[in-house]
Amino acid sequence: MTRIKSALERRLAGAKSDEGFSLIELLVVVIIIGILAAIAIPIYIGVQNSAKDSAVQADLANAKTAVVAYYTSTGNYPASINSATLGNYGYSSSSVSNDSTGTAAITAFCLKATSGSGTVFYITQDSSATSTKPTGCS
Repeated sequence: MTRIKSALERRLAGAKSDEGFSLIELLVVVIIIGILAAIAIPIYIGVQNSAKDSAVQADLANAKTAVVAYYTSTGNYPASINSATLGNYGYSSSSVSNDSTGTAAITAFCLKATSGSGTVFYITQDSSATSTKPTGCS
């Protein structure tokens, strides 16, 4: 009997027990991942919106440069803002539109574009890109 008992004790001492994570440990890890995601996702979306806004502001600045170059070359402002009219002046098509009233005989311009985040930006001959609508823009 002692021989059987000692053999069982040796077997139990050498046997590996089943190891793993408890349910509580797994829940804690899932909660930590959820908290990190709740912090990171809004920050990521904010960075994306900033990038979209910056891209539209750069498009407006490029369109302004093309419009001024067109005016310098022809003596009047273009009736429409598109790559067909301003392509020779370094402008490529985007979401920029002319928000001024009038036609090619206008004496000032106001360009408008909406970014992917929904923010509307304006640029005039006297100002840089801004989300505040300047006077003179229709």
